[in-house]
Amino acid sequence: MAGEITIYTDGASSGNPGPGGYGVVLISGKHRLEKSEGFRLTTNNRMELLAVITGLEALKIPESRVTIYTDSKYVVDSVEKGWLFGWEKKGFRDKKNPDLWIRFLKIYRRHKVKFVWIKGHASIPANEICDRLAVQASAGKNLPVDEAYESLSSGE
Repeated sequence: MAGEITIYTDGASSGNPGPGGYGVVLISGKHRLEKSEGFRLTTNNRMELLAVITGLEALKIPESRVTIYTDSKYVVDSVEKGWLFGWEKKGFRDKKNPDLWIRFLKIYRRHKVKFVWIKGHASIPANEICDRLAVQASAGKNLPVDEAYESLSSGE
């Protein structure tokens, strides 16, 4: 039987675009995993979306029931209001971040995902940890390249 997973995510960038990072906290029963990564030049929305993708990609059991808590209206509204599926039908023409949305859809469809929008910086402990992880990751030295963003200048 598939597990029940809670994922908190956050993205950050210093400048938009600028150095950026994401933070993820996954919780399943008594198990907990924290993940983060930074990039030398990216956008806040890319990092918010990549946090969600990375959290889902960390799951080992297909068909898991997942609740994702995020302060990103960009991610929540794109999925919950169905915009993303219209963009997909149109081949993401004139849409930002198609590389990440395509990657998101692939992993999203492997699970039963529900989104919950939460207010950022509202003293929700796991979200505050994600924020700290994202900011720390964005401030790292020798950050890797966000290949799709820099090579295609797909940006925000």
